[in-house]
Amino acid sequence: MIVWINGTFGVGKTTTSGFIAEHSEGWRVFDPEWVGYMLSANLKDLGADDFQDLPPWRSLVPQVMAEVEALTGSNLVAPQTVLVEEYWKELSDGMAALGLDVFHVVLDCDDSVLRQRIEADEAESDALQWRLDHLPHAHDAAEWMRHEADLVIDTTALEPTEVASAVVAGLAESTGF
Repeated sequence: MIVWINGTFGVGKTTTSGFIAEHSEGWRVFDPEWVGYMLSANLKDLGADDFQDLPPWRSLVPQVMAEVEALTGSNLVAPQTVLVEEYWKELSDGMAALGLDVFHVVLDCDDSVLRQRIEADEAESDALQWRLDHLPHAHDAAEWMRHEADLVIDTTALEPTEVASAVVAGLAESTGF
């Protein structure tokens, strides 16, 4: 089982994924960004500003996930923002073709609370302006993301542990997993 946690930057995807992996037996975090970092380091000459724009990222992520799942026997929780609908379609089709069951979760949050979270996140202080600059892109993608999601969670008034619990409960309710 793959739980893909989508949503805008700073909404709590990584924190939620960590809680799920730490507190639910048989789960591990798989961060698709590392596939992107590998490609970016090896394809610098192509000049892609975002590794998601590289077609190999969209084809390799499902393949690497399948390999990690097969090697470890673990279920994977993947915190990754995907704002381009066509890219999500490629990823989800690739996972389906490999027999990976995917539960797509979208985390949402009130704008003012989201901005406060981003500005308070000292661990990502070097990415603060980038995150704020990309909020309009997330707003543009919100409609298709909600439509494609198996579960949408408003994190505005929730603690990270509550968000993780809501993901696990939603997964169980929707899939019996």
